Amino acid sequence: MSKVIKINNALTVGELAEELMLPVTKVITELMKNGVMATVNEKIDFDTAQIIVGELDLDVELAKRESSAEVPDRVKPELSKQARSRPPVIAFMGHVDHGKTSLLDAIRGAETTEAEAGGITQHISAYQITHKDRLITLLDTPGHEAFAALRQHGAHLTDVAVIVVAADDGVKPQTIEAIRFAKQAGVKIVVAANKIDKTGGDINRLKQQLAENELAPEGWGGETVVVPVSAKTKEGLDELLDMILLVADIEELKADYEVPARGLIIESHMEQGRGPMGIALVEQGLLRTGDYVVAGATYGKVRSLQTSSGEPMKEAGPSTPACISGLKSLPQFGDEFEVTGDEKIARAKAAEASRSVDRGASVMSGKDLIKVIDRAQELNELNIIVKADVQGSLTSVVDSLKTLDNEKVAVRIVGSGVGVITESDIHMAATSGAIIYGFSVELPTSIKRLANRDDIPVRLFTIIYELIDDVKAELTKLLPPEVIEKELGELVVKGVFKIAKNEVICGGEVIKGKLSLPALARVKRGDKVLAQEVEIINLKQGPQEVKEVDRGTMCGLSFHSSARVPVAEGDHLEVFTRETKILTL
Repeated sequence: MSKVIKINNALTVGELAEELMLPVTKVITELMKNGVMATVNEKIDFDTAQIIVGELDLDVELAKRESSAEVPDRVKPELSKQARSRPPVIAFMGHVDHGKTSLLDAIRGAETTEAEAGGITQHISAYQITHKDRLITLLDTPGHEAFAALRQHGAHLTDVAVIVVAADDGVKPQTIEAIRFAKQAGVKIVVAANKIDKTGGDINRLKQQLAENELAPEGWGGETVVVPVSAKTKEGLDELLDMILLVADIEELKADYEVPARGLIIESHMEQGRGPMGIALVEQGLLRTGDYVVAGATYGKVRSLQTSSGEPMKEAGPSTPACISGLKSLPQFGDEFEVTGDEKIARAKAAEASRSVDRGASVMSGKDLIKVIDRAQELNELNIIVKADVQGSLTSVVDSLKTLDNEKVAVRIVGSGVGVITESDIHMAATSGAIIYGFSVELPTSIKRLANRDDIPVRLFTIIYELIDDVKAELTKLLPPEVIEKELGELVVKGVFKIAKNEVICGGEVIKGKLSLPALARVKRGDKVLAQEVEIINLKQGPQEVKEVDRGTMCGLSFHSSARVPVAEGDHLEVFTRETKILTL
Protein backbone atom coordinates (compact mmCIF):
# COMPACT_ATOMS: atom_id res chain seq x y z
CA MET A 1 0.00 0.00 0.00
CA SER A 2 1.29 3.44 -0.97
CA LYS A 3 2.43 5.82 1.73
CA VAL A 4 0.31 8.99 1.85
CA ILE A 5 2.17 12.29 2.31
CA LYS A 6 0.24 15.52 2.84
CA ILE A 7 1.74 18.66 1.29
CA ASN A 8 0.69 22.27 0.76
CA ASN A 9 -0.85 23.51 -2.47
CA ALA A 10 2.51 25.12 -3.27
CA LEU A 11 5.93 24.24 -1.89
CA THR A 12 9.56 24.67 -2.85
CA VAL A 13 11.65 21.97 -4.50
CA GLY A 14 13.65 21.73 -1.26
CA GLU A 15 10.51 21.21 0.82
CA LEU A 16 9.30 18.48 -1.55
CA ALA A 17 12.65 16.68 -1.30
CA GLU A 18 12.43 16.88 2.49
CA GLU A 19 8.89 15.45 2.50
CA LEU A 20 9.99 12.59 0.21
CA MET A 21 13.18 12.06 2.24
CA LEU A 22 15.28 12.34 -0.91
CA PRO A 23 18.37 14.39 -1.71
CA VAL A 24 17.27 17.70 -3.20
CA THR A 25 19.70 17.13 -6.08
CA LYS A 26 17.72 14.06 -7.11
CA VAL A 27 14.48 16.05 -7.37
CA ILE A 28 16.21 18.87 -9.26
CA THR A 29 17.81 16.32 -11.62
CA GLU A 30 14.40 14.80 -12.35
CA LEU A 31 13.02 18.24 -13.18
CA MET A 32 16.00 18.94 -15.45
CA LYS A 33 15.49 15.62 -17.26
CA ASN A 34 12.09 16.93 -18.25
CA GLY A 35 13.51 20.21 -19.51
CA VAL A 36 12.74 22.27 -16.39
CA MET A 37 15.53 24.32 -14.83
CA ALA A 38 14.61 24.60 -11.14
CA THR A 39 16.40 25.77 -8.04
CA VAL A 40 16.03 24.52 -4.50
CA ASN A 41 13.91 27.57 -3.58
CA GLU A 42 11.67 27.58 -6.66
CA LYS A 43 8.03 26.86 -5.87
CA ILE A 44 6.01 24.18 -7.61
CA ASP A 45 2.33 23.40 -7.19
CA PHE A 46 0.60 20.19 -6.09
CA ASP A 47 0.10 18.86 -9.64
CA THR A 48 3.78 19.32 -10.48
CA ALA A 49 4.78 17.50 -7.28
CA GLN A 50 2.56 14.57 -8.31
CA ILE A 51 4.21 14.45 -11.74
CA ILE A 52 7.69 14.36 -10.20
CA VAL A 53 6.70 11.62 -7.76
CA GLY A 54 5.40 9.61 -10.71
CA GLU A 55 8.62 10.19 -12.68
CA LEU A 56 10.68 9.03 -9.69
CA ASP A 57 8.56 5.86 -9.51
CA LEU A 58 8.09 6.18 -5.74
CA ASP A 59 5.56 4.17 -3.77
CA VAL A 60 4.11 7.41 -2.45
CA GLU A 61 0.73 9.07 -2.80
CA LEU A 62 0.45 12.83 -2.33
CA ALA A 63 -2.56 14.50 -0.74
CA LYS A 64 -3.35 18.17 -0.27
CA ARG A 65 -2.90 19.51 3.23
CA GLU A 66 -5.77 21.70 4.40
CA SER A 67 -4.43 25.13 5.13
CA SER A 68 -6.06 27.53 7.53
CA ALA A 69 -4.29 30.32 5.69
CA GLU A 70 -6.43 29.79 2.61
CA VAL A 71 -9.29 32.23 2.85
CA PRO A 72 -12.15 33.12 0.53
CA ASP A 73 -12.11 36.25 -1.60
CA ARG A 74 -11.18 39.29 0.41
CA VAL A 75 -14.11 41.27 1.82
CA LYS A 76 -14.12 44.72 3.34
CA PRO A 77 -14.30 44.81 7.15
CA GLU A 78 -17.59 45.57 8.84
CA LEU A 79 -17.85 49.06 10.27
CA SER A 80 -18.37 49.75 13.94
CA LYS A 81 -20.63 52.43 15.41
CA GLN A 82 -17.56 54.65 15.81
CA ALA A 83 -16.88 54.72 12.05
CA ARG A 84 -16.37 58.20 10.61
CA SER A 85 -16.43 59.70 7.14
CA ARG A 86 -13.40 59.08 4.99
CA PRO A 87 -12.16 60.66 1.74
CA PRO A 88 -13.33 58.98 -1.48
CA VAL A 89 -10.78 57.05 -3.55
CA ILE A 90 -11.07 57.93 -7.23
CA ALA A 91 -9.41 56.02 -10.10
CA PHE A 92 -8.79 57.76 -13.40
CA MET A 93 -8.99 55.15 -16.14
CA GLY A 94 -9.32 54.93 -19.90
CA HIS A 95 -7.54 54.61 -23.24
CA VAL A 96 -3.88 55.46 -23.75
CA ASP A 97 -3.24 59.11 -24.66
CA HIS A 98 -6.75 60.27 -23.78
CA GLY A 99 -5.33 62.62 -21.15
CA LYS A 100 -5.78 60.94 -17.75
CA THR A 101 -2.45 62.06 -16.31
CA SER A 102 -2.70 65.51 -17.90
CA LEU A 103 -6.12 65.88 -16.31
CA LEU A 104 -4.73 64.90 -12.92
CA ASP A 105 -1.86 67.32 -13.39
CA ALA A 106 -4.31 70.10 -14.09
CA ILE A 107 -6.32 69.16 -11.00
CA ARG A 108 -3.36 69.10 -8.63
CA GLY A 109 -1.36 71.81 -10.40
CA ALA A 110 1.68 69.65 -11.13
CA GLU A 111 3.53 68.45 -14.19
CA THR A 112 4.27 64.72 -14.23
CA THR A 113 3.33 63.59 -17.74
CA GLU A 114 6.50 64.93 -19.31
CA ALA A 115 8.56 62.84 -16.92
CA GLU A 116 6.79 59.69 -18.06
CA ALA A 117 8.40 57.85 -20.96
CA GLY A 118 6.54 58.64 -24.14
CA GLY A 119 4.00 60.65 -22.12
CA ILE A 120 2.37 57.39 -20.99
CA THR A 121 1.78 56.52 -17.33
CA GLN A 122 3.89 53.48 -16.45
CA HIS A 123 2.75 52.93 -12.83
CA ILE A 124 -0.16 53.56 -10.53
CA SER A 125 0.31 57.00 -9.01
CA ALA A 126 -1.60 58.05 -5.90
CA TYR A 127 -2.23 61.61 -4.77
CA GLN A 128 -4.45 63.49 -2.34
CA ILE A 129 -5.95 66.87 -3.12
CA THR A 130 -8.26 69.26 -1.28
CA HIS A 131 -11.41 70.52 -2.98
CA LYS A 132 -13.80 72.77 -1.06
CA ASP A 133 -12.13 71.78 2.23
CA ARG A 134 -12.55 68.06 1.50
CA LEU A 135 -9.85 65.50 0.78
CA ILE A 136 -10.02 63.37 -2.37
CA THR A 137 -7.60 60.51 -3.12
CA LEU A 138 -6.77 60.15 -6.79
CA LEU A 139 -5.29 57.10 -8.51
CA ASP A 140 -3.89 57.42 -12.03
CA THR A 141 -3.95 54.00 -13.69
CA PRO A 142 -2.00 53.26 -16.88
CA GLY A 143 -3.85 53.18 -20.16
CA HIS A 144 -1.60 50.93 -22.26
CA GLU A 145 -2.98 47.43 -22.81
CA ALA A 146 0.15 45.83 -21.32
CA PHE A 147 -0.78 47.36 -17.95
CA ALA A 148 -4.21 45.72 -17.79
CA ALA A 149 -3.28 44.04 -14.50
CA LEU A 150 -2.43 47.38 -12.88
CA ARG A 151 -5.55 48.99 -14.22
CA GLN A 152 -7.73 46.18 -12.91
CA HIS A 153 -6.26 46.59 -9.43
CA GLY A 154 -6.90 50.31 -9.78
CA ALA A 155 -10.61 49.66 -10.22
CA HIS A 156 -10.77 47.24 -7.29
CA LEU A 157 -9.22 49.80 -4.95
CA THR A 158 -11.65 52.59 -5.66
CA ASP A 159 -15.04 54.05 -4.77
CA VAL A 160 -15.58 56.01 -7.99
CA ALA A 161 -14.02 55.36 -11.41
CA VAL A 162 -13.55 58.36 -13.68
CA ILE A 163 -13.43 57.05 -17.25
CA VAL A 164 -11.48 59.61 -19.27
CA VAL A 165 -12.46 59.67 -22.95
CA ALA A 166 -11.12 62.11 -25.54
CA ALA A 167 -14.08 63.91 -27.08
CA ASP A 168 -12.37 63.95 -30.49
CA ASP A 169 -11.42 60.25 -30.40
CA GLY A 170 -14.33 58.53 -28.71
CA VAL A 171 -14.63 55.15 -27.02
CA LYS A 172 -11.66 52.82 -27.70
CA PRO A 173 -10.95 49.16 -26.78
CA GLN A 174 -9.12 50.15 -23.59
CA THR A 175 -12.00 52.43 -22.67
CA ILE A 176 -14.33 49.45 -22.91
CA GLU A 177 -11.89 47.37 -20.86
CA ALA A 178 -11.78 50.06 -18.15
CA ILE A 179 -15.58 50.21 -18.08
CA ARG A 180 -15.70 46.43 -17.65
CA PHE A 181 -13.19 46.49 -14.79
CA ALA A 182 -15.09 49.28 -13.03
CA LYS A 183 -18.38 47.42 -13.35
CA GLN A 184 -16.83 44.18 -12.08
CA ALA A 185 -15.48 46.08 -9.06
CA GLY A 186 -18.97 47.45 -8.40
CA VAL A 187 -17.89 51.12 -8.30
CA LYS A 188 -19.75 54.21 -9.44
CA ILE A 189 -18.70 55.59 -12.83
CA VAL A 190 -18.24 59.21 -13.92
CA VAL A 191 -17.18 59.98 -17.50
CA ALA A 192 -14.80 62.89 -18.15
CA ALA A 193 -15.12 63.97 -21.80
CA ASN A 194 -11.61 65.40 -22.16
CA LYS A 195 -10.02 67.56 -24.88
CA ILE A 196 -13.17 69.57 -25.59
CA ASP A 197 -10.85 72.43 -26.56
CA LYS A 198 -9.76 70.49 -29.68
CA THR A 199 -11.56 70.70 -32.98
CA GLY A 200 -13.43 67.56 -33.96
CA GLY A 201 -14.84 66.91 -30.50
CA ASP A 202 -18.37 65.52 -30.56
CA ILE A 203 -20.03 65.07 -27.17
CA ASN A 204 -23.23 63.65 -28.66
CA ARG A 205 -21.30 61.00 -30.59
CA LEU A 206 -19.40 60.15 -27.40
CA LYS A 207 -22.65 59.80 -25.44
CA GLN A 208 -24.01 57.52 -28.16
CA GLN A 209 -20.91 55.29 -27.89
CA LEU A 210 -21.26 55.20 -24.10
CA ALA A 211 -24.90 54.18 -24.41
CA GLU A 212 -23.87 51.38 -26.77
CA ASN A 213 -21.54 50.12 -24.01
CA GLU A 214 -24.27 50.09 -21.34
CA LEU A 215 -23.35 53.48 -19.86
CA ALA A 216 -26.44 55.48 -20.67
CA PRO A 217 -25.76 59.19 -19.90
CA GLU A 218 -28.01 61.41 -17.81
CA GLY A 219 -30.57 63.02 -20.09
CA TRP A 220 -30.58 59.88 -22.25
CA GLY A 221 -32.55 57.90 -19.69
CA GLY A 222 -29.48 56.70 -17.81
CA GLU A 223 -27.54 57.49 -14.62
CA THR A 224 -24.00 58.03 -15.96
CA VAL A 225 -22.66 61.53 -15.31
CA VAL A 226 -20.74 62.93 -18.32
CA VAL A 227 -18.69 66.07 -17.62
CA PRO A 228 -17.01 67.98 -20.51
CA VAL A 229 -13.50 69.01 -19.43
CA SER A 230 -10.21 70.27 -20.82
CA ALA A 231 -6.90 69.51 -19.13
CA LYS A 232 -5.32 72.23 -21.29
CA THR A 233 -7.66 75.13 -20.49
CA LYS A 234 -8.82 73.72 -17.10
CA GLU A 235 -12.43 74.13 -18.24
CA GLY A 236 -14.88 71.94 -16.31
CA LEU A 237 -12.42 70.78 -13.61
CA ASP A 238 -14.41 72.23 -10.70
CA GLU A 239 -17.61 70.71 -12.08
CA LEU A 240 -15.85 67.31 -12.40
CA LEU A 241 -14.66 67.38 -8.77
CA ASP A 242 -18.11 68.51 -7.60
CA MET A 243 -19.70 65.57 -9.40
CA ILE A 244 -17.11 63.16 -7.97
CA LEU A 245 -17.93 64.31 -4.44
CA LEU A 246 -21.67 64.20 -5.15
CA VAL A 247 -21.48 60.60 -6.43
CA ALA A 248 -19.23 59.62 -3.50
CA ASP A 249 -21.58 61.21 -0.95
CA ILE A 250 -24.41 58.99 -2.13
CA GLU A 251 -22.29 56.02 -1.00
CA GLU A 252 -21.84 57.48 2.53
CA LEU A 253 -18.20 56.38 2.70
CA LYS A 254 -17.00 55.60 6.20
CA ALA A 255 -14.12 53.82 7.96
CA ASP A 256 -12.96 52.95 11.46
CA TYR A 257 -10.04 55.03 12.71
CA GLU A 258 -9.46 53.55 16.17
CA VAL A 259 -8.47 50.07 14.98
CA PRO A 260 -5.18 48.51 13.79
CA ALA A 261 -4.43 49.86 10.34
CA ARG A 262 -4.89 47.67 7.29
CA GLY A 263 -5.07 48.18 3.54
CA LEU A 264 -3.47 47.23 0.23
CA ILE A 265 -0.05 47.58 -1.35
CA ILE A 266 -0.54 49.42 -4.64
CA GLU A 267 3.14 49.64 -5.63
CA SER A 268 6.62 48.66 -4.46
CA HIS A 269 10.16 49.46 -5.51
CA MET A 270 13.76 49.48 -4.31
CA GLU A 271 15.21 52.85 -3.33
CA GLN A 272 18.93 53.41 -2.98
CA GLY A 273 19.87 54.05 0.62
CA ARG A 274 16.40 53.17 1.91
CA GLY A 275 15.83 49.61 0.66
CA PRO A 276 12.39 48.12 -0.09
CA MET A 277 9.61 50.71 -0.32
CA GLY A 278 5.89 49.97 -0.44
CA ILE A 279 3.16 52.40 -1.44
CA ALA A 280 0.17 51.50 0.72
CA LEU A 281 -3.43 52.63 0.50
CA VAL A 282 -4.87 52.60 4.01
CA GLU A 283 -8.43 51.26 4.24
CA GLN A 284 -9.02 51.51 7.96
CA GLY A 285 -7.16 52.56 11.09
CA LEU A 286 -4.22 54.94 11.42
CA LEU A 287 -0.84 53.80 10.12
CA ARG A 288 1.99 55.40 12.11
CA THR A 289 5.78 55.33 12.11
CA GLY A 290 7.03 52.65 14.48
CA ASP A 291 4.15 50.26 13.69
CA TYR A 292 4.97 46.64 12.90
CA VAL A 293 3.31 45.65 9.63
CA VAL A 294 3.00 42.44 7.64
CA ALA A 295 2.37 42.69 3.89
CA GLY A 296 1.92 39.32 2.21
CA ALA A 297 5.14 37.37 2.72
CA THR A 298 7.18 40.29 4.06
CA TYR A 299 7.11 42.33 7.25
CA GLY A 300 8.93 45.13 9.00
CA LYS A 301 8.79 48.12 11.31
CA VAL A 302 7.59 51.32 9.64
CA ARG A 303 10.70 53.49 9.64
CA SER A 304 9.13 56.43 7.84
CA LEU A 305 5.91 57.54 6.13
CA GLN A 306 5.82 59.86 3.14
CA THR A 307 3.27 61.33 0.79
CA SER A 308 3.52 60.61 -2.94
CA SER A 309 5.42 63.89 -3.32
CA GLY A 310 8.01 62.86 -0.72
CA GLU A 311 6.77 64.95 2.23
CA PRO A 312 7.04 63.26 5.65
CA MET A 313 3.86 62.09 7.40
CA LYS A 314 3.27 61.27 11.04
CA GLU A 315 0.29 59.07 10.31
CA ALA A 316 -1.88 57.94 7.41
CA GLY A 317 -5.61 57.42 7.86
CA PRO A 318 -8.29 55.68 5.77
CA SER A 319 -8.20 56.37 2.00
CA THR A 320 -4.72 57.84 2.33
CA PRO A 321 -1.80 56.65 0.18
CA ALA A 322 1.52 56.45 2.00
CA CYS A 323 5.02 55.37 1.05
CA ILE A 324 6.44 53.19 3.82
CA SER A 325 10.05 52.16 4.46
CA GLY A 326 11.42 49.54 6.81
CA LEU A 327 10.13 46.35 5.15
CA LYS A 328 12.46 43.36 5.02
CA SER A 329 11.78 42.71 1.33
CA LEU A 330 9.60 43.95 -1.50
CA PRO A 331 5.88 43.32 -0.99
CA GLN A 332 3.89 42.04 -3.94
CA PHE A 333 1.55 44.25 -5.90
CA GLY A 334 -1.96 43.83 -4.49
CA ASP A 335 -0.84 42.31 -1.16
CA GLU A 336 -2.94 43.12 1.87
CA PHE A 337 -1.06 44.73 4.75
CA GLU A 338 -1.99 44.98 8.41
CA VAL A 339 -0.49 46.34 11.61
CA THR A 340 0.41 43.74 14.23
CA GLY A 341 1.17 43.99 17.94
CA ASP A 342 4.88 43.27 17.72
CA GLU A 343 7.65 42.04 15.44
CA LYS A 344 7.26 38.41 16.49
CA ILE A 345 3.63 38.27 15.32
CA ALA A 346 4.48 40.07 12.07
CA ARG A 347 7.34 37.67 11.34
CA ALA A 348 5.17 34.62 12.03
CA LYS A 349 2.35 35.83 9.77
CA ALA A 350 4.78 36.63 6.96
CA ALA A 351 6.40 33.20 7.28
CA GLU A 352 3.00 31.47 7.16
CA ALA A 353 2.03 33.47 4.07
CA SER A 354 5.32 32.56 2.43
CA ARG A 355 4.73 28.85 3.05
CA SER A 356 1.09 28.59 2.08
CA VAL A 357 0.29 31.28 -0.46
CA ASP A 358 0.90 30.66 -4.13
CA ARG A 359 3.01 33.61 -5.20
CA GLY A 360 1.83 33.44 -8.82
CA ALA A 361 4.72 33.87 -11.23
CA SER A 362 7.20 31.90 -9.11
CA VAL A 363 5.06 28.75 -9.13
CA MET A 364 5.13 26.41 -12.10
CA SER A 365 1.83 24.61 -12.56
CA GLY A 366 1.46 20.94 -13.41
CA LYS A 367 -0.15 21.94 -16.69
CA ASP A 368 2.90 24.06 -17.54
CA LEU A 369 5.23 21.20 -16.67
CA ILE A 370 3.34 18.71 -18.84
CA LYS A 371 3.43 21.24 -21.67
CA VAL A 372 7.19 21.58 -21.25
CA ILE A 373 7.66 17.81 -21.31
CA ASP A 374 5.43 17.28 -24.35
CA ARG A 375 6.84 20.15 -26.38
CA ALA A 376 10.49 20.11 -25.34
CA GLN A 377 11.62 18.66 -28.67
CA GLU A 378 9.69 21.03 -30.94
CA LEU A 379 9.55 24.32 -29.03
CA ASN A 380 12.14 27.05 -29.55
CA GLU A 381 12.53 29.08 -26.39
CA LEU A 382 13.91 32.59 -25.93
CA ASN A 383 15.65 32.87 -22.57
CA ILE A 384 15.36 36.31 -21.01
CA ILE A 385 15.99 38.03 -17.69
CA VAL A 386 13.68 40.91 -16.77
CA LYS A 387 14.56 43.70 -14.33
CA ALA A 388 12.12 46.52 -13.60
CA ASP A 389 12.02 49.56 -11.38
CA VAL A 390 8.90 48.60 -9.43
CA GLN A 391 7.00 45.41 -8.70
CA GLY A 392 3.84 46.43 -10.53
CA SER A 393 5.76 47.09 -13.74
CA LEU A 394 7.63 43.80 -13.42
CA THR A 395 4.34 41.91 -13.08
CA SER A 396 2.88 43.63 -16.12
CA VAL A 397 5.98 43.08 -18.28
CA VAL A 398 6.17 39.39 -17.40
CA ASP A 399 2.43 38.84 -17.94
CA SER A 400 2.59 40.62 -21.30
CA LEU A 401 5.54 38.54 -22.46
CA LYS A 402 3.75 35.30 -21.61
CA THR A 403 1.02 36.17 -24.11
CA LEU A 404 3.58 35.97 -26.95
CA ASP A 405 3.94 32.18 -26.62
CA ASN A 406 2.61 29.89 -29.32
CA GLU A 407 3.11 26.25 -30.35
CA LYS A 408 6.44 27.04 -32.06
CA VAL A 409 8.21 29.58 -29.84
CA ALA A 410 7.94 30.72 -26.25
CA VAL A 411 9.47 33.18 -23.83
CA ARG A 412 11.30 31.50 -20.94
CA ILE A 413 11.97 33.91 -18.08
CA VAL A 414 15.02 32.50 -16.32
CA GLY A 415 15.24 35.38 -13.88
CA SER A 416 13.40 38.52 -12.85
CA GLY A 417 13.52 41.12 -10.14
CA VAL A 418 13.16 44.72 -9.06
CA GLY A 419 16.14 47.08 -9.11
CA VAL A 420 19.22 47.83 -11.18
CA ILE A 421 20.93 45.18 -13.29
CA THR A 422 23.60 43.45 -11.22
CA GLU A 423 26.64 41.24 -11.71
CA SER A 424 24.60 38.16 -10.76
CA ASP A 425 22.19 38.95 -13.61
CA ILE A 426 25.15 38.96 -16.03
CA HIS A 427 26.38 35.61 -14.70
CA MET A 428 22.88 34.11 -14.96
CA ALA A 429 22.58 35.36 -18.55
CA ALA A 430 25.98 33.89 -19.42
CA THR A 431 25.05 30.42 -18.13
CA SER A 432 21.55 30.38 -19.64
CA GLY A 433 22.22 32.22 -22.90
CA ALA A 434 19.62 34.84 -21.96
CA ILE A 435 18.99 38.39 -23.10
CA ILE A 436 18.69 40.88 -20.23
CA TYR A 437 15.80 43.34 -20.53
CA GLY A 438 15.72 46.32 -18.23
CA PHE A 439 12.54 48.36 -17.83
CA SER A 440 13.08 51.85 -16.38
CA VAL A 441 16.25 50.67 -14.61
CA GLU A 442 19.88 51.69 -14.82
CA LEU A 443 22.89 49.76 -16.10
CA PRO A 444 25.88 50.70 -13.92
CA THR A 445 29.09 51.38 -15.84
CA SER A 446 30.93 48.47 -14.19
CA ILE A 447 28.11 46.06 -15.11
CA LYS A 448 28.05 47.40 -18.69
CA ARG A 449 31.77 46.64 -19.02
CA LEU A 450 31.19 43.13 -17.66
CA ALA A 451 28.33 42.55 -20.11
CA ASN A 452 30.46 43.77 -23.03
CA ARG A 453 33.35 41.52 -21.97
CA ASP A 454 31.11 38.44 -21.80
CA ASP A 455 29.13 39.47 -24.90
CA ILE A 456 25.83 39.51 -22.96
CA PRO A 457 23.05 41.47 -24.70
CA VAL A 458 21.49 44.02 -22.34
CA ARG A 459 18.59 46.10 -23.63
CA LEU A 460 17.06 48.97 -21.71
CA PHE A 461 13.58 50.36 -22.30
CA THR A 462 11.36 52.98 -20.71
CA ILE A 463 8.23 52.30 -22.78
CA ILE A 464 6.74 48.86 -22.31
CA TYR A 465 5.38 48.26 -25.79
CA GLU A 466 8.83 48.96 -27.26
CA LEU A 467 10.25 46.23 -24.97
CA ILE A 468 7.49 43.82 -26.02
CA ASP A 469 8.10 44.60 -29.71
CA ASP A 470 11.80 43.81 -29.26
CA VAL A 471 11.04 40.46 -27.63
CA LYS A 472 8.54 39.74 -30.40
CA ALA A 473 11.26 40.44 -33.00
CA GLU A 474 13.62 38.01 -31.24
CA LEU A 475 10.92 35.34 -31.11
CA THR A 476 10.26 35.82 -34.81
CA LYS A 477 13.90 34.95 -35.52
CA LEU A 478 13.35 31.63 -33.72
CA LEU A 479 10.30 30.68 -35.75
CA PRO A 480 11.14 27.78 -38.08
CA PRO A 481 10.33 28.68 -41.71
CA GLU A 482 7.21 27.09 -43.14
CA VAL A 483 7.90 24.76 -46.09
CA ILE A 484 5.25 25.15 -48.78
CA GLU A 485 4.93 22.50 -51.50
CA LYS A 486 3.11 23.52 -54.68
CA GLU A 487 1.95 20.87 -57.17
CA LEU A 488 2.76 21.72 -60.82
CA GLY A 489 1.82 18.74 -62.94
CA GLU A 490 2.25 15.05 -63.68
CA LEU A 491 4.02 13.11 -66.44
CA VAL A 492 3.59 9.45 -67.43
CA VAL A 493 6.80 7.87 -68.73
CA LYS A 494 6.56 6.63 -72.33
CA GLY A 495 10.22 5.84 -72.86
CA VAL A 496 13.54 5.61 -70.97
CA PHE A 497 16.74 6.67 -72.75
CA LYS A 498 19.38 6.61 -70.01
CA ILE A 499 19.65 5.43 -66.43
CA ALA A 500 22.89 6.32 -64.67
CA LYS A 501 23.85 6.33 -61.00
CA ASN A 502 22.64 9.91 -60.41
CA GLU A 503 20.86 10.80 -63.63
CA VAL A 504 17.88 9.65 -65.68
CA ILE A 505 16.83 10.76 -69.18
CA CYS A 506 13.30 9.82 -70.17
CA GLY A 507 10.30 11.01 -72.13
CA GLY A 508 6.55 10.99 -71.72
CA GLU A 509 3.23 12.82 -71.83
CA VAL A 510 2.08 15.55 -69.48
CA ILE A 511 -1.28 14.27 -68.23
CA LYS A 512 -1.96 16.85 -65.53
CA GLY A 513 -1.13 20.49 -64.96
CA LYS A 514 1.99 22.00 -66.48
CA LEU A 515 5.70 21.22 -66.11
CA SER A 516 8.15 24.09 -65.63
CA LEU A 517 11.68 24.74 -64.46
CA PRO A 518 13.08 24.80 -61.85
CA ALA A 519 11.16 21.94 -60.27
CA LEU A 520 11.35 18.78 -58.20
CA ALA A 521 9.60 15.45 -58.85
CA ARG A 522 8.40 12.39 -56.98
CA VAL A 523 8.84 9.13 -58.96
CA LYS A 524 6.04 6.59 -58.43
CA ARG A 525 5.13 3.15 -59.77
CA GLY A 526 1.52 2.67 -58.84
CA ASP A 527 1.36 3.33 -55.09
CA LYS A 528 5.05 2.62 -54.60
CA VAL A 529 7.43 5.59 -54.34
CA LEU A 530 10.69 4.92 -56.20
CA ALA A 531 12.21 8.30 -55.29
CA GLN A 532 10.77 10.84 -52.86
CA GLU A 533 12.56 13.80 -54.40
CA VAL A 534 14.59 14.29 -57.59
CA GLU A 535 15.62 17.54 -59.30
CA ILE A 536 14.49 18.14 -62.88
CA ILE A 537 17.33 19.89 -64.70
CA ASN A 538 16.18 19.87 -68.32
CA LEU A 539 12.98 19.92 -70.39
CA LYS A 540 12.85 19.30 -74.18
CA GLN A 541 10.21 19.35 -76.89
CA GLY A 542 11.88 17.63 -79.82
CA PRO A 543 15.44 18.94 -80.06
CA GLN A 544 14.49 22.27 -78.48
CA GLU A 545 15.11 23.00 -74.77
CA VAL A 546 12.08 24.66 -73.13
CA LYS A 547 11.20 26.16 -69.76
CA GLU A 548 7.67 24.75 -69.53
CA VAL A 549 5.41 22.10 -71.10
CA ASP A 550 1.60 22.18 -71.10
CA ARG A 551 -0.82 19.35 -70.45
CA GLY A 552 -1.35 16.92 -73.34
CA THR A 553 2.14 17.55 -74.73
CA MET A 554 4.91 15.00 -75.24
CA CYS A 555 8.32 15.99 -73.93
CA GLY A 556 11.65 14.72 -72.74
CA LEU A 557 13.34 15.49 -69.44
CA SER A 558 16.35 14.64 -67.36
CA PHE A 559 16.66 14.69 -63.60
CA HIS A 560 19.35 14.31 -60.97
CA SER A 561 18.92 12.02 -57.96
CA SER A 562 20.95 11.09 -54.91
CA ALA A 563 20.81 7.38 -55.83
CA ARG A 564 19.99 5.23 -58.84
CA VAL A 565 16.29 5.34 -59.79
CA PRO A 566 15.14 2.35 -61.95
CA VAL A 567 12.57 4.26 -64.01
CA ALA A 568 10.46 2.17 -66.40
CA GLU A 569 7.73 2.82 -68.95
CA GLY A 570 4.39 3.50 -67.23
CA ASP A 571 5.95 5.15 -64.16
CA HIS A 572 4.64 8.57 -63.09
CA LEU A 573 6.54 11.74 -62.17
CA GLU A 574 4.64 14.08 -59.87
CA VAL A 575 6.27 17.46 -60.44
CA PHE A 576 6.21 20.16 -57.74
CA THR A 577 8.09 23.15 -56.31
CA ARG A 578 9.05 23.72 -52.71
CA GLU A 579 9.69 27.08 -51.07
CA THR A 580 10.14 28.35 -47.55
CA LYS A 581 8.04 31.12 -46.05
CA ILE A 582 9.43 33.21 -43.21
CA LEU A 583 6.83 33.31 -40.44
CA THR A 584 6.02 36.24 -38.19
CA LEU A 585 4.21 36.47 -34.87
